[in-house]
Amino acid sequence: MEEKTADEIAAIFSAAGDSVTVINTDASYSAYTTRTSSSDTEAEWKAMIQRNTEHLEIIKAYKKVDGTTSIWTSESFTAIDAAITTGKAIYE
Repeated sequence: MEEKTADEIAAIFSAAGDSVTVINTDASYSAYTTRTSSSDTEAEWKAMIQRNTEHLEIIKAYKKVDGTTSIWTSESFTAIDAAITTGKAIYE
């Protein structure tokens, strides 16, 4: 296994941003159904929020090959942390 390159790390962080957007945009079931015209049930919506929240937690925990050092350097996790808090409040 090799260390992640700067480009790979940037792509991972970008993917985290996608999950932040999903959680923030669809932070209420009514906003989600209005925006998407979805027929998803509230339980399905909560499951989607939970998947995105867990995705963010996994990304935050990424480590280098040594298994202890974070891959993250100067990235700001303010928006990610807020989205995790929002997401958990929805499904817990």
